[in-house]
This record gives sequence, C-alpha cells and structure tokens, in this order.
Amino acid sequence: MRRLGQLLMCFGLLGSGVWADDGLKTQAQAAMVKATQFFRGEVATEGGYLWVYKPDFSVRQGENPASETTIWIQPPGTPSIGMVYLEAYEATGDTLFLNGAVNAARALVWGQLASGGWDYRIDFDKEERKKWHYRRDVEAGDKETGKRRNRTTLDDNNSQSAFQLLIRVDKVLNFKDSEIHGAVVYGLDALLKAQYPNGAWPQRYEVFPKAEDFSVNQARYPETWSREFPKVRYYNFYTFNDNSIADIMGMMVEAYRTYDDVRYLDAAKRGGEFMILAQMPEPQPVWAQQYNLEMEPAWARKFEPPSVTGGETFGIMRALLDLYVETGEDRFLAPIPKALAWAKRSLLPDGRMARFYELKTNTPLYFTKDEYVLTYDDSNMPTHYAFKVSGNRVEGIERYYDRIVKEGREVVLAERDRVASVDETQVKAIVADLDDRGRWISMGRFQDPNNPRGRVEGEAISCRTFYVNMRVLARYLKGEE
Repeated sequence: MRRLGQLLMCFGLLGSGVWADDGLKTQAQAAMVKATQFFRGEVATEGGYLWVYKPDFSVRQGENPASETTIWIQPPGTPSIGMVYLEAYEATGDTLFLNGAVNAARALVWGQLASGGWDYRIDFDKEERKKWHYRRDVEAGDKETGKRRNRTTLDDNNSQSAFQLLIRVDKVLNFKDSEIHGAVVYGLDALLKAQYPNGAWPQRYEVFPKAEDFSVNQARYPETWSREFPKVRYYNFYTFNDNSIADIMGMMVEAYRTYDDVRYLDAAKRGGEFMILAQMPEPQPVWAQQYNLEMEPAWARKFEPPSVTGGETFGIMRALLDLYVETGEDRFLAPIPKALAWAKRSLLPDGRMARFYELKTNTPLYFTKDEYVLTYDDSNMPTHYAFKVSGNRVEGIERYYDRIVKEGREVVLAERDRVASVDETQVKAIVADLDDRGRWISMGRFQDPNNPRGRVEGEAISCRTFYVNMRVLARYLKGEE
C-alpha cells in the first residue's frame, strides 16, 4: 500500500495518457485504488451508493432522483459496488477494497426490513427513515408495522443482490461478524417462508402465504382475457418478470454452497419445479411473465399483458440448465427442447424476438406510445421498455444445452467459475480514462426536470461504469483465463 500511495502522488500522468514505467499491472492496481478512494470518500453515503451523479453532485439519482441521504439497492446500486469491491480485494489483498465491501454490507443491514428483504432504497435521514419498519425494530420489540413500509421487493434483482453481497462478505469475514451474519440468516429464513407451496415467489411481499390457501396446478390458458388494462394488483402473482425467480434460485444455490444448509438448495429446486409447472402447453410451451393464482398468464403493469414472453423465457431456461448442472436431476432438462423449438419458430423477420406473444395465436404484441393501446403494430411503440429483444439468446441457450448434453454436467461444473481473459488494450483504455481526481466520467441518463417520465443524457459519475471498469481491472490482475 505504501508503494501504491507513492504511485498515486504522480497519478496525473495516467489520466493524461502518459504511461509510467512500473508495468501495466501496477498501473491497473493504482487506478483501482485511486478510483475506490474517490468513490468511498466522495460518492458513498453511509457506505452505500445510488446509480448516477452529476459530476458536481448537484443531482443524484437511482431509478428516480434521490437526496444525499439516500442509497439504492437495485443494481447497479449498493450491492453491485460492494461485490466489485470484493473482486478487487480478492485480486489484490488490499483491505481498502474489503473495507468498502463491508461498509456497503453494513449499509444494507441498517436498512433491512422487518419482512426480511429490502425496498428499492434506504434513506438515512432522521425523519424519512421513520417511514419504514426495520428488522432492528422487530429485534427491539417493535413488531407491529402499522402504516410503515415493510414490503420486500424481489423485482429487478433487488433483494437478491443485497443477499448476495451479504453472503459473500459473511464468507470473507469467516462468519464472525454477528451483525452481517445475523442479517443473512434472518433474511433467508423470511424468503423461505415467502415461497409459495408450488415453489414460486411473488414480485413483492410483506406477509407470508398460508399453505392451505394455495393449490399446486399446472399452467393453463385462460378461457378469455381482457385486451384492456384492468388495473389489477399483481404484487402477489407468481412472477418471472425481470428474471425475479431465476435470480432468487441463483442466490439460494450460492447460499447453499456457502452455508451447506440443504434448505437453500431445496428452495432452489422447488423454484425449478415451479418453472416446470409454469411451462405453458402447446402451441406455446414457454413461459409468461406472471401468473395469477389460478396459474393463468395475467396482466401486471399497463404494458405487460397476459402473453408468453420472448424475454424472460430465456432466463428461465438458463436457470433450469444451471439447476441441472448443480443437481444432476434430469427433470430440469426436460422443458428445454420444446421451448427452444418454439423460440426458433417465433423469431421475427429481423432476427429479434417480441417481448410478448399473444396467447395461442403466437402473434407478436406491442403497445402504442402515450395511449398504451394493445396492438399488433410495432410502428409506434413506447421507448422506455424493451418490446423487442435480441434473438441471439436462442443460439446461446441452445449452445449451452448442447454442451451439457454432449460433454456432461461434470465438465460444465468444473469450469463454472472460469473467467475469460482480459484484453490489455481494454485495461490501458480504462486506466487512461481515469481523471486526476479518480473519476471515470461517462454519459448518464437523468430524469428530465420538465418531464418526470423522460430522461436526458449528461456527463455523470456512474456506478455502472465504476462497476464495469473495476471488474475488468480486478480480473486482469487475477490473470484468469
């Protein structure tokens, strides 16, 4: 560290593109140190982070504008930054990075809800924080939520990513930090209770389901469904949207590997069993974004109709393949061939896939901009949502499936943690882009002050850019191939 500190005194040379004589690995580590010192010293709030900041910090934003006392959970927020700090620590052994990860974990612990997970944000303001019901409140004897917020959010890898960071920090600290370890145990216990009898999870929850209130059924087509948005409350639906259940399953498998507690692997397997149940019958043997409690594809938001999806279907197939690799249970492979065949015959003329396909007819579905009228016409779509997605996922899933079948799960399992090599040209560019203050300035999207639904681009300190660049540098230092 002392030598790195001396390097950093003359680090301005790197920001101007002039290369020092100490070798690229030394320069890469120096860049990581300087960027992290800036991020921890100037960007962090109580150890946590948002998404983007104006370079002068006049505007701070997660998914929405935020105050200087607020941090965000959903990637690329606090958990993402904490996890890349851990990668940097593993690559260098420098406790600067470990301490950054621990601080991020402690920020999450502070904002853990009584229901076990997290809302999208945590606010440390003395008055604002009174609006939430926390785990620490429960442990202090305050068990009635009242009008406070207590809804664990599983949308957009929100609580799942928070759990992942806490699990990884807990492991690095040898499970000796009672505050962090206690948060993991409490939260995972709650997530197990939130799992439905059929193996699904809701998009969000604040109370736990009673098993006797739910039946286990195979997915089916509804007899009829409305073409107009019915303003339904969908939070408790069985939800794949934005890969919610797949993310939970991946996190549960990691928890099983870390703690050797079979309950977590069983929860992931039950999630896979739900995926099998939720595969629609022919002529569309794939999946919907969400299902009502009768196991029928259902509306969620006004631009998410009952349909099968060319989006989340691929995350589900990937999760099933990963689960087969983990367990060796053939039942998790069985849904793949039919789903792949559907995907191939459902490609659009331009090689992409529609996010939504009409039930039974398989006609691509879209919405009109502004009015959100359901239509077959893709000429006037809203721009805030991906109504068409890449068709490359078909080839990617097929390649993964074929490799598993031909080479065997043991070969795939042995290479699971292998990381691709890093191009030195990319490393040099990242180091050169760091300015003399330790910032990677990139373009970011901020809420338009004249239109709350609009976004404007501008120079930003971006958590996503920090995450990507730090990860490349850490993997370069580790020298993995």
